[in-house]
Amino acid sequence: MATPLDSADTVGSPRAGAPPQTDVAPASPGAPTGPGGGGGGDRPTDDRPTDDLPAARPRAAWAGRTAVLWTGTAVAVLVTAWCVTAGTSNAGFLDVWRSIRLAVLGGTLPADFAQTYSIITNLRLPRVLLAFAAGAALSLAGVVMQGLLRNPLVSPFTLGVSPAAAFGAALAILLTGGSAGSGSWLVIGSALGAALAVSAVVLGLASAKAMSAATLLLLGIALTQLFEAMTAALQFVADENTLQAIVRWTFGSVNDANWNDVMVVGACAVLALPLLLWFARDLNAIAFAGDDAAKSLGVNVTTVRVGLIIVSVVLAAVVVSFCGVIGFVGLVGPHIARLAIGADHRYLLPFSFLTGGLLLVVADTIGRTILAPSVIPVGIVVAFIGAPIFINLILTRRAAQ
Repeated sequence: MATPLDSADTVGSPRAGAPPQTDVAPASPGAPTGPGGGGGGDRPTDDRPTDDLPAARPRAAWAGRTAVLWTGTAVAVLVTAWCVTAGTSNAGFLDVWRSIRLAVLGGTLPADFAQTYSIITNLRLPRVLLAFAAGAALSLAGVVMQGLLRNPLVSPFTLGVSPAAAFGAALAILLTGGSAGSGSWLVIGSALGAALAVSAVVLGLASAKAMSAATLLLLGIALTQLFEAMTAALQFVADENTLQAIVRWTFGSVNDANWNDVMVVGACAVLALPLLLWFARDLNAIAFAGDDAAKSLGVNVTTVRVGLIIVSVVLAAVVVSFCGVIGFVGLVGPHIARLAIGADHRYLLPFSFLTGGLLLVVADTIGRTILAPSVIPVGIVVAFIGAPIFINLILTRRAAQ
């Protein structure tokens, strides 16, 4: 006769002839056991570690976050498509779809559609996709820096990384007399070198002096002012043509977007996302528990921090090389994503990818339509959006403390 499942059947030694029950929750009193009873040795077990299950969280929360991710993806696609149609050419969704289909699958281009096709494929699509890729890359860089340094006020801009990259790009333009244009390898290399150097200085000083997060942020602000002054000095000694090229980096713009820019920036953002997701659990441990607790959990904190900081700096430097200095996206994008989906980096990273991309796409669309035919650089529009949110974050943290 079947007997109730005893607590010793799951915690202590297993009964003779029954498999271990260490992964099975104890049955309620009176639950049937034995063959056909659904309990005891016949109960299916799940041998996976509990941290390989959906974050050891309730399945409802996991399903809810997954739904938010899919909803965000759908919204991102629709908003991006709408931004392609926004402008003075009166192109609609069907025109965008028709242009994409002709560009991808080929076919005969009607004469009455040639102008609309050229506007969409040569101007609108590269511009919108570059804005989305740049925003996504900056947002990814921001969320990683905030997690590693455990401070939501940190971003590539506030740590001085983006201004340093802009100085490196401006220096390359000045030395070549303005011949090194957007996205040239000399500009990219110079921007990346300056950004990596500043990151090494900031993180090295923070480690050597055991700086608090607030002190690190102040150091970043000081470096931002320093590199902005050095970039202004380069503008002062530049000739007219070179000055015009350098000023583009100080504003931040996607006006000259082309498909080569889209492929390079987009590839960096798309490749970085799965790489960062691979280390999402390590990032969670560092962000939520601190370095000591993360080490006790088996995380190589130094290696993870240096490696992910390098990825973040590369993302920011590549964006600056093609689009100039665009501040606050790396700060505001993760903040919006955190409000919508929580702080777990397994969900926060992909959602920050979407929010950062959408933020920059919408800002660029506002900039090119609000005073059409004049175009306001996207860096200026983002600053108007990001500055109030940054101030709100500072006041909120101070009130909480």
